[in-house]
Amino acid sequence: MKTIAVLLTVFNRKDKTLQCLERLYNLLPLDGYQVDVYLTDDGCTDGTPEAVAEQFPQVNVIHAKGDLFWNRGMWTAWDTAAKAKDYDFYLWLNDDTFVYGNMLKVLTDAAVETNEKAIIVGATESTDHSGITYGGRLKNVGIPKPDGSLMEVNYFNGNIVLIPKSAFKVLGNLDYYFTHSKGDFDYGMRAKKAGVAMYQAGEVLGECDAHATFDKWCNPDVPFAQRWKMLNRPNGMPPKETFHLEKRHKGIVMACVHFVSIHLRCFFPVFWLNRDKG
Repeated sequence: MKTIAVLLTVFNRKDKTLQCLERLYNLLPLDGYQVDVYLTDDGCTDGTPEAVAEQFPQVNVIHAKGDLFWNRGMWTAWDTAAKAKDYDFYLWLNDDTFVYGNMLKVLTDAAVETNEKAIIVGATESTDHSGITYGGRLKNVGIPKPDGSLMEVNYFNGNIVLIPKSAFKVLGNLDYYFTHSKGDFDYGMRAKKAGVAMYQAGEVLGECDAHATFDKWCNPDVPFAQRWKMLNRPNGMPPKETFHLEKRHKGIVMACVHFVSIHLRCFFPVFWLNRDKG
């Protein structure tokens, strides 16, 4: 019997969290696998942990104070799971991602196909099925559309990701330096450097609508004081975390260039928009 720890972190999205868990538990039991769920409650105030405890009492809920955001919340869930048991697999799952009925079967079949040595990423599509939203990523291309076979990728979004024990032993947990975003990209880039293979599954495995691409920190219609605040929020574009990521994976020169350009984009967003249009 193989073991899988499903990892989530949640904050005040009760309805989505419950729907996410319902979709997941509809796939269980999974023949040949024991599946446990570890969920970080990052200080929810909307009754999410209470509702989870009532409807899904088998979920292991870890309570936090509301300062973890996505990356550190996932780190906490993963750390708790890894200390509880030596799992064969760890499955990242975003609570706004609603998986399809084939998700676990496709992921575990891909794990068998790759001898449990590769990270397997599941692509998601918008809820209106108009396009791919998250998944594995290729440099300068974006997210490839699943074509029925495993496709090697360079890094990935963290919505649906199956990580085998062999990869965890090499890479360890997420980098706690990152607060919200960038931790998933960093993990994939670290995997690439370490020679850990990464593949996107051949089928779309769930639904998740894409977040807005035009952030407030670079929106000229937003007052500067608010842009500056949003820039430095954990779920904005925190310059120090961006610098940390790019120094690690692109070198000090590119990290410095982007550190400056991010600030210029916040200070002078109209110029940036005109430049992009040109």
